[in-house]
Amino acid sequence: MRRTTIAIAAVTAALAVPGIAPAESQAEPSWGSSSFEWGSSSGENNTPPAAPGVSVPGGRYEHPVDLTFTAERGATVRYTLDGTTPTTDSQAATPGRPLQIAQDTNVTVAAFRGDHASAAVSFGYLIKTSEKPLAQVVVMSDVHVGDHANNDKKYESFFDTIGSIFPKPDAILSNGDMINDNGDGKGPDHKIVAEIFQANLARKGMNDTQLLISNGNHDASLAAIRAGYPAEWFPDSGGGYYESDVSGVHLFTVNTETYNNDSAQRNWLKSRLTEITAESGNLTKPILVQGHRPASNTAMDGQQASNPRLTEDLSAFPQAIFFSGHSHLNNNDDRSIHQRDFTSVNDGSMSYIEIDHGYQMVTESGLANRFESPTAQALFVEVYQDRTEINRINMAADKHDIYAGGAWSANWQPPYSSAGTLSGSGWTVELDGSTNQQIKDNFRYTSGARNTHAPEFTSSTPLSVTTGENGATALRIAQAKDDQMVHHYAVEVTDTATGAKVVSSKVLSDFYFMPRPNSLDIPIPDAAAGTAYEARVEAVDAYGNRSPVTTLAFTR
Repeated sequence: MRRTTIAIAAVTAALAVPGIAPAESQAEPSWGSSSFEWGSSSGENNTPPAAPGVSVPGGRYEHPVDLTFTAERGATVRYTLDGTTPTTDSQAATPGRPLQIAQDTNVTVAAFRGDHASAAVSFGYLIKTSEKPLAQVVVMSDVHVGDHANNDKKYESFFDTIGSIFPKPDAILSNGDMINDNGDGKGPDHKIVAEIFQANLARKGMNDTQLLISNGNHDASLAAIRAGYPAEWFPDSGGGYYESDVSGVHLFTVNTETYNNDSAQRNWLKSRLTEITAESGNLTKPILVQGHRPASNTAMDGQQASNPRLTEDLSAFPQAIFFSGHSHLNNNDDRSIHQRDFTSVNDGSMSYIEIDHGYQMVTESGLANRFESPTAQALFVEVYQDRTEINRINMAADKHDIYAGGAWSANWQPPYSSAGTLSGSGWTVELDGSTNQQIKDNFRYTSGARNTHAPEFTSSTPLSVTTGENGATALRIAQAKDDQMVHHYAVEVTDTATGAKVVSSKVLSDFYFMPRPNSLDIPIPDAAAGTAYEARVEAVDAYGNRSPVTTLAFTR
């Protein structure tokens, strides 16, 4: 394959939707999808070209990066910077002018030749300064590993992504549900998780990285956890909770399976937090806390939360940043961070993610009731002297249905064309004030400060009608834009003669994929020739802000 190097002229725009990718400072000549076949001849005009490669792999950098791309001779590289899929209308590469990335950005590229396009490949870039953090911590949860066959290659990819952002993290937190025990004797599976993690820690040279585990509801028992891992990974003294020092940063692991009714654990946590925050100079220093289940009335509007006493106990300590999993709820959603008396953060899931229930997804078989996607996500946390930065990362966000061949499956295997992309813009937690109350008053991610900007349709034809190869009619929605993300579309299609609603649905926007599709096709069931319809669609964000209604009258 003969390849041409193409540079792109543009300065990155602000991150508008999810994405980030891996990268160590030494880059091969070109990084991209692993389907590249180097040395083969260039393709004909009637065949799709291979996906482009990029000169600088995605990852964390302490300076702006200049990107050039490689593609087959005769192919045109087109790109987007907002998480959408490149089309023939997207910005084209310009020879000799690199694309400079100066802020956190997802770059998605595809090669075009004639009427054919390659698969799109996404790369994510975190652009930092030379300031060194006190600690770098990866927070992940809900690993749900049960064998080597489905997980060895997957976790090689996941640890490659970790290494591309934090080559030597100070700690990796596995925040509960390492296995998938349902009272059916799967406790020994913890040893499989340990083997996979140990192999990858060694492979990546993360010899000094602490691995710290919390107890989840699918982890069989505390005894099973202790039997499955090195003692330093779960150094509890009997109750499944413990304290750690991560490069001078205080970290507490709580057992949310027992917290509400465990007076000893509650007293221990409150006592230690009181002692630490009373020390001179500690008022504005963050304290990290991990626990599997969300605390009540906090992140993601309190969905799947429990342990109201944990919320009560942490409320006296605005220094606390509490990370939780369990819900599998995606971390694309900005409701994943919540501040009132302390900071709560939903860490996503490493096996599959969920979306609020009550929505439908567009699948190959049409609209389907779905609330799960085989997307894997984690958090990358950097603690500095005056702030804590939290970046949301996709380990894998390629577009797949959770059902494969009619069977539920979250075991899609690498390579992933989305590995390391940003699943949302970063969050910065600052502890600003001379008293606890002042710190709370200065919180930025509060219910009162929620985003009120509504999505908007920017296409001149936001709605159109398309006919599939099987003759079926569908309403095509050109994706709307939002300053954070479009969560779903409220869709109604009415038979104008009878007044019957043939479609009435809340259709998810596919925001949890990278890149996301540029349009969604909503099937019109049993559309008869000559029937007149009216479609009404609103774009809705995660906070319920709604676009103006857009309409389309059409006849089948």
